[in-house]
Amino acid sequence: MATTSAIPPASAHAAGDGAEQRVETMPTEATIRRIEQSSGALATRSVARMDEELIWFRRLPADQRSWVTLVAQAGIASFVAWLRAPEDATRLTGDVFGTAPRELTRRVSLRQTVELVRQTIAVVEEQVPALAVSGDGQAVVDAVLRFSREIAFAAALVYATAAETRGAWDARLEALVIDGLVRGESTLTSQRSPASQLAALGWRNEGAVTAVTGSTRLDRDPADVLDGVHRAARRRGYDVLAGVHGGRLLVVLGGVDNALAAATAIIDEFGAGPVVFGGAEPTAAGAVAVTAVALSGLRAAAAWPGAPRPVSADDLLPERSLVGDATARAQLIKSVYRPLVASGAVLLETVVSYLDSGRALESAARQLFVHTNTVRYRLRRVAEVCGQAPTEPRGAFTIQIAIALGRLADAGPEPVTVDPGR
Repeated sequence: MATTSAIPPASAHAAGDGAEQRVETMPTEATIRRIEQSSGALATRSVARMDEELIWFRRLPADQRSWVTLVAQAGIASFVAWLRAPEDATRLTGDVFGTAPRELTRRVSLRQTVELVRQTIAVVEEQVPALAVSGDGQAVVDAVLRFSREIAFAAALVYATAAETRGAWDARLEALVIDGLVRGESTLTSQRSPASQLAALGWRNEGAVTAVTGSTRLDRDPADVLDGVHRAARRRGYDVLAGVHGGRLLVVLGGVDNALAAATAIIDEFGAGPVVFGGAEPTAAGAVAVTAVALSGLRAAAAWPGAPRPVSADDLLPERSLVGDATARAQLIKSVYRPLVASGAVLLETVVSYLDSGRALESAARQLFVHTNTVRYRLRRVAEVCGQAPTEPRGAFTIQIAIALGRLADAGPEPVTVDPGR
């Protein structure tokens, strides 16, 4: 006996002043049995059609092609089951992709899946009408069209679910990595294949990395802030990790050619106050180092209210040394104090006299018993030697801090005196 299925009211056809509900006839049981008996041949023909029409399918490894074959067979079996129970469309079409959902979503894109479904449906449309008993031809054609629609929705559901799951997993992993970077204990420094961790987050793992940090925006939800950072960074082709940690927004960018340009590209995503970037490291393994430098710079940035935004952590070496950053102290001594000492006593004596006299050329010249032009020349040499201009306020401050730190380092640790009477 023929089975009938009424279309929902949304599909009803209006005729004249009254609405006439359209009733579609399903194929008879005899036709369904013939389709069921031919399901194996239909699946084989579908895969053969894919091989003929789709170049990328021909290049798939044998195991992945077998997954597609299994899905095609499941799809045709589901079609047969649906013909007998059309009210179970959601369950049946969902079972089609349950054969190998993870493998499909990892190896085959949604666009490619649509192509595979199209080829399978084309074969079914060509072959199934010939299997229909007399009078069932149009019913079979209608059934194929309706089932193909259900399959399309099922494919979209599988990929949407996979995307949501992947997005949630990525967010958790990203938060974990950012937390590790803040604590200096990132998995990127472990021996557990940092490249694979970055690849899991979509990084190309090519080019230098930098870290940028500042206060987060208080007028936006943290999730919206992170979305904005990701969009801004990816528009410029950077790999990106971001997290809001204790009121601070920390962003690690990969594929960076210029750290200042990279920091400037995302500056609008930060809240009010200083924004500091930590230089650049040639590989992703340097993410911990640039993050530590950037966070140190942010802690010290309050001591320089006139700092540019963004500002390099290297430009904050004096302030960082004052808040106890041993790396900044060592870098100041190495890059400023030691070159001055190595250049000879004359330059060091000149710059010390100039700074001690309140940056007055005439006073320094009188102390040194030289002409003011000689002092000017020596100060220019100081700038060439250590990279800091003593005639500029910022350079003078940096040199003065560096000399103080260098002298302390040269003096060595203060001797400890123990009172025997205690």
